Amino acid sequence: MSGAPTADERITELEVKLSFSEDMLEELNRTVFRQQQQLELLQLEIRALRQQIQMQAPNEPRNAADEVPPHY
Repeated sequence: MSGAPTADERITELEVKLSFSEDMLEELNRTVFRQQQQLELLQLEIRALRQQIQMQAPNEPRNAADEVPPHY
């Protein structure tokens, strides 16, 4: 009797690997879906913050000399 797996054993091993791969793919799909929802929510929040900023100082002129660079 040789150590090589039989055709049935190889098929069973492939079926197990396929099952794990399908589970992993489904989990990745769920993760991507959740991340897309989070991105959409963050985009909505950014839009709302931009609107708030524009409403607070709509006509205030911006002067580059008034803004301090981040390294100061």
